Formats: sequence, structure tokens, C-alpha cells
Amino acid sequence: MSLHSKLLHRQAEGRPIRVGLIGAGKFGSMYLAQVPRTPGVHLAAIADLSPQNAHVNLARVGWKPERAQARSIDEAIGSGATHVGEDWRALVAHPAIDVVVECTGHPIAAVDHCLEAFDHRKHVVNVTVEADAFCGPLLARRAREAGVVYSLAFGDQPALICDLVDWARTCGFPVVAAGRGHKWLAHFSESTPETVWGYYGLTPQQAERGGLNPKMFNSFLDGSKPSIESAAVSNATGLGVPGNGLLYPSASIADIPFVTRPRSEGGVLERKGMVEVISCLEPDGRAIDYDIRMGVWVTVEGETEYIRNCFEEYQAHTDPSGRYFTLYKRWHLIGLEVGMSVASVALRGEATGVADGWHADVVATAKRDLAPGELLDGEGGYTVWGKLLPSAASARMGGLPLGLAHGVKVVRTVKKGQSLTWDDVAMDTGTRACRLRREMEALFSPRETP
Repeated sequence: MSLHSKLLHRQAEGRPIRVGLIGAGKFGSMYLAQVPRTPGVHLAAIADLSPQNAHVNLARVGWKPERAQARSIDEAIGSGATHVGEDWRALVAHPAIDVVVECTGHPIAAVDHCLEAFDHRKHVVNVTVEADAFCGPLLARRAREAGVVYSLAFGDQPALICDLVDWARTCGFPVVAAGRGHKWLAHFSESTPETVWGYYGLTPQQAERGGLNPKMFNSFLDGSKPSIESAAVSNATGLGVPGNGLLYPSASIADIPFVTRPRSEGGVLERKGMVEVISCLEPDGRAIDYDIRMGVWVTVEGETEYIRNCFEEYQAHTDPSGRYFTLYKRWHLIGLEVGMSVASVALRGEATGVADGWHADVVATAKRDLAPGELLDGEGGYTVWGKLLPSAASARMGGLPLGLAHGVKVVRTVKKGQSLTWDDVAMDTGTRACRLRREMEALFSPRETP
């Protein structure tokens, strides 16, 4: 039975999936825009640091004011309305909540929210992929131990890439490479919230109209988010990552099967079975026609002559050898698609992407020379960007995960372009996020990839 049919069945029974949302910013608002149009789902509660802003966003996406006026979660459950408040602990603890959607974008807080939800036997859809990138494998293990499902969020590119990888493997295709698109030039790694809109292709007025956060969008532009999302995909699928960071090869959609081949066959990959990100710009800044900037892709291999003949007979676009074929989805709709994850975890008990090992890491790397006493401001800020590395390489160097590089003091000089280590900063080791990360490092013991 399809997920939509199952949702209709739950609606007919008067037994909707009851959802609690933590964080009603841009991503959360996109999900909120779809909830009234989704059968069999009741958004019972929203927790946000600013309930007033949450109400503003509800109005922005078209909610009628009376729909979000429940004075408590109990009242919301009884009336079918929604409670909006600040108390996330009450939300995750309420016995009627089935699924928690973590949507804060704050990785340290997200770890607290996920662990608390597991303690109360709630499924979690984690939109805050920054948290998944530095401790997702152990979050997944904690969920399994609690008997619940922990999942990446459909609509965000990592879950969509995982879906393509699963399609390929289920059909019997070896996955040669998989990833997403991006607008990338090498100097973007130095971008700050002051320069982001010009590079990104939006005016400040457009950004303000959409309520867009410059630091968050800069985390995409400067390479941090592509690294974070690629780490999540690697940890969920077992695909490898480049030895010294993403390469961002320039390619149109037609050229993806050409460039996502091993170097020995004319491509850019160190070996088969890798994640990579395709740039929509030529190295000189010229835009590439028919790009994959907002989409996802997977390149598979036709191992036999018969399969390659099928590619040819059905006019599948391949590389010149006819061996490598790329399937793609040119767009992702972000929070508008999160309902797929909510339905999947609640109705099928299946994640839409989940870490099963520690294969990749994202290490904080200096955007400029850093001096002792300076505070790091995390992804998308002024001080560091995230570099994707194999987990074994990160563990060997003692790499500082980008997700923990928020409000942390530098204790010794770090040169521009240098990846930071735990020894370069004074870390608050008392947070659950830090403890979980350290525990994950000890438990998963990555090995170097040959």
C-alpha cells in the first residue's frame, strides 16, 4: 500500500500521525505550508525559541490564526488544533506525539532534542543534518536501542541521494558515484554573511522578503553544507569520500557520467563508489547550461554487455564507453517534501536515509588566519568552513568537527586553509553533543580506506 493510501486510512480511522515540530524557521515553515494539505497528519505542537516568530511564519504560509491557538498540547490533541510554545521538552515528552521533526538548524541543541526524543520513544526526522554529520552513526544506534526510527529528512538532498542509491542497488546496479549539485568556485570557501547574496545570485531585498538567513545560506555557498550533506550520505550508504576534500568538477547534466568515472577511465574519482558534488559553473565563472545545481544524481555501471546494450537500445545517456549511466532529479523542494519522511517512519518504520557507519567527517577549516582568543562562529560564518575528509583521516589528525565549532575559543595560531584540531580550541566538553561525538570516535574506530 502506498504511503498516501496509508495516510488516507489513518484519516478515515480518526487516528492521525501526531507530529511535534521543533524550530519553525524557513525549513520548518515549508513543512508547515504542506501540513494542512496532508491527510492523516496532525501537527499537534510547535516548539520555538520565539513563539511570536512562529506565529508570524504560520501566517506567512497561510494558516488561519485559530488553527494555532491551542493553549496546551492536551488541548491541541483534543481539538485537532496546534499548540505553539517554547517548551520543547514538554513536546517530546507528551505521550500522544508520534514523530518529532527536529528543524532548528542548531547542531548542539539538535543532539539534545534527538536524545530526549529517543528517551521518550519518539521517532525523529532530523532536518539538522549538521548534527548527523558529526555524530549521526551514534544517534542512529541510540534510536535503535530505544526501539524507534531516526531518519534524515526527505526533501533535503542527502535523503534524496540515499533514495537514488537505494534505487540503484535494489535494481542490481553497482553505484559508481552519487551526490548533489552546487554553485561553486574555489574562492567561495572564503565567503562570509556579508558577501553571500552577491555570490548566491539573490538581492538583499529578495533575501529579506523570503526571511532568508545569510549565515545559513552562506554555509551552502562556502562549501560547508555540501561537505556536511556529503558526509551524511557517505555515512548512510557506505560510499567513500575524496581523500582531500570535495573536487566540485564542472559539468552539465549530460556530462555527469563522463566526469563521475574513475581517473583511470578519464573521470575525476579516486575509485568507484564515491560521493562528489557537481559545480554548475566553469572554473572561469561561466554558467553551465542545463545544470544540476539544485538537484541530485547517481551514476551506475552496466557491468555486462547485455546491460550496456539495453542502455543503448533505450537511448539512455551514458559516457562514451556506454558503461556508465546517470539518473538524476533536477530539483529538490526542501521542507515541502518532509511529509515523506514523517509518513515513512510512522507508517512503515523505515528511515529515509540513516547512518550505518562512520565513513566521513567534516572538519572545521580556517577561512583566514586565526589568533588565540578568537571565537569560532561555526558553519556559514566568518571564521571557518567545513572540509570533507575520510573519517579515518579526521580521527588520525584529531580533527575538530564543524558541528561543534560554535562559540569555541581558539587557543593557538591557525593559518588560513589549515584544518583545526581539538587541541587548537578550548572546548566545552560538558555538552551532550561533545560527549556523544567523543563516544562515537571511540566506538567506531575508523580505518584508512585503501
